[in-house]
Amino acid sequence: MTQTETQAGGAPLRVLLIDDHALFRAGLRELLQRRGIVVIDAVGDSALGLRLASEQAPDVVLLDLRMPGRNGIEVLHDLRQANPEALVAMLTTSADEQDVLQAIQGGARGYLLKDMEPDELIEALQQIVAGGTAVARELTGVLAKAVQGEVPAAKPRSAFSDLTPREMEILCHLAAGRSNKAISRELGITDGTVKLHVKGILRKLAVHSRVEAAVIAVEQGLCERERRGEGGL
Repeated sequence: MTQTETQAGGAPLRVLLIDDHALFRAGLRELLQRRGIVVIDAVGDSALGLRLASEQAPDVVLLDLRMPGRNGIEVLHDLRQANPEALVAMLTTSADEQDVLQAIQGGARGYLLKDMEPDELIEALQQIVAGGTAVARELTGVLAKAVQGEVPAAKPRSAFSDLTPREMEILCHLAAGRSNKAISRELGITDGTVKLHVKGILRKLAVHSRVEAAVIAVEQGLCERERRGEGGL
C-alpha cells in the first residue's frame, strides 16, 4: 500500500517540477507519485513552469539549476517576485558552494542534489512545507556558514557575470559581426530565440544596441578567453 505524504494539515503534498531533462522528470514524477505526492506537472520549459506555479499554487516547486535559456536562479527570482511566499527548492547536480549560497540568498528554501536517496528527498520536502530550510546532507556546512554570516568571498563580478552560457555564446557571435539569421543557423535555434537572447544580453549589460555589446566583448577580450578556456591547457 502506498504511503501518502501529507502536510501538517493532512492534505497531500502538491509539487511542481521544472527540469529540462525529460528522463529525469519522468523518473522523479513516478517516484513522487508512488509516495502519494500530487505532481501538478513536470515540465522542461521555464515559462510554462512559471505559469503553472501562478495558476496552480503548488506547495513546493522543485527547480533545476542548470537549464538552457533562463537558468534556475533567474527562474527562482521570477517565482519569488510573482509570489514572495512561494516555497522553492533547487534540485541539481551542482555541489558548488557559490551555487548553494546564491540559491539560498535568492530565497530558495531548499538545495537538494539529484543523487540523494528518495527518503532524504521526501524528508526534505516535508521539512520545507513545515517552515524549515533543507539542504543536502553534504552541503549543510555551507548553509551553516551562510546563517552565521561566514560567507566566503565571492569572485569579483564583471559586467558579464549574469550572462548564461548560451547568452555568452551568442555575444561572441555578435562580436564576430554575425547576423541573427547566421547565428540561428550556426546554433540550430530559431531567429526568434536568438532575438530573445540578444534582448537579454543588452538588458544585463545595460547597453542599447548589439553593436555596443559586441564592442564591449571585443575590448575586454572576452571571446578570446572563452576560446582558450574551451581549448584547455
